[in-house]
Amino acid sequence: MSEISSRPYDADDFSACLAIFDSNLPTYFAPEERAQFCEFLENLGIRGRTYLVLTGNGSVVACGGLLADEVQGRASLEWGMVDHALHGQGLGTGLMQARLALANSIPGIAELTIETSQHSRGFYERFGFTLSRITPDGFGPGLDRWSMALRLS
Repeated sequence: MSEISSRPYDADDFSACLAIFDSNLPTYFAPEERAQFCEFLENLGIRGRTYLVLTGNGSVVACGGLLADEVQGRASLEWGMVDHALHGQGLGTGLMQARLALANSIPGIAELTIETSQHSRGFYERFGFTLSRITPDGFGPGLDRWSMALRLS
């Protein structure tokens, strides 16, 4: 793949991001989460919320967001995903690094959180995230919710 770049989400990216979501069903997302993801994309104007896309060869190949809460000193990773056909090529790492840099650039943010599944938890552990709670079937049948956090320096 050619050079990968990161940029803010644009409404024209809706279909591409939805296709990435669909490519990760049912292993990484429960089918019933699709409507939530659509609603999320349609309402991205919330203050403190940033959603990024990674592009390569003129196509959106990954997407993921960050919701910052300066009052609580915390930011949460939101709806991060890489096109399933492109897993294992470092795109997830690139997306994670872009979101970490964004979180670290916001004054007062001391912690980064994520709600992920048992299938992705190892990825986040490599970045230093630690488990705070497991909710069996928290995203849907067979898809446990892993609540994880990372202290930022």
